[in-house]
Amino acid sequence: MSGLQCLATENIWFDKQRYDEAERRFYEGVNGPSSPQQQVKTALQQAKGRQQKRQHRNSSSHGGGDQELVSRMKSLELENQTLHKVVQEMRAALQKLESRVVMLEKSPAAAAVPCAKAAPVKQVKVENGDDDDDDDIDLFGSDDDDEEATRLKQERLDAYAAKKAKKPALIAKSSIILDVKPWDDETDMAQLEQCVRSVQMDGLLWGASKLVPVGYGIKKLQINCVVEDDKVGTDILEEEITKFEDFVQSVDVAAFNKI
Repeated sequence: MSGLQCLATENIWFDKQRYDEAERRFYEGVNGPSSPQQQVKTALQQAKGRQQKRQHRNSSSHGGGDQELVSRMKSLELENQTLHKVVQEMRAALQKLESRVVMLEKSPAAAAVPCAKAAPVKQVKVENGDDDDDDDIDLFGSDDDDEEATRLKQERLDAYAAKKAKKPALIAKSSIILDVKPWDDETDMAQLEQCVRSVQMDGLLWGASKLVPVGYGIKKLQINCVVEDDKVGTDILEEEITKFEDFVQSVDVAAFNKI
């Protein structure tokens, strides 16, 4: 509480000095001028009254400061209690965590994990002549041993060939877009496309086609095909298509992509 608020709640006679002065003049007028001793006494009384006022103000201000200090101390105590509570909760959580870690370390499942990770690699020592296929054949042995070794070798080769035959062979394919250009704008493009599609061979599959304007009313045939790389090449396609000399002027590869 500030000094002004304290003064606002107190009943103080601010004009007491004026009334004292008026009272003194009144008595001087009735009884005549006062003696110097009376004037000194009056001045002392006035000074004493002023000192009492100052003491009252100081006490009120000190009282407000003490109250503020008390409120601050109470807030600090509450904050300190809250911090103590948080620290206790953290300690309890830490103890629980430590107990769980100890239990996991003592459990057999946790103990088996590092053992599995740190398991040494077994090294198989190959003794001379035990697992070597070449040592199975005795060059200085009898004919029966030679026949047995040959039979075993043939069985292994047959088993390997059968295993390899079961695996599907990976066929490399490519997608090719060809630009087939006619001689002029009077060329029958439908007939030209039929001639191109009449080229048939193993590993060739024709796809979609369209006519693309070139200029001066001339259109080229752009046709897509899928080929097997081991069976069909672009050179063979160009050679077979350019055989239709009445319709085809040239063949160009517009795009070539592996599938």
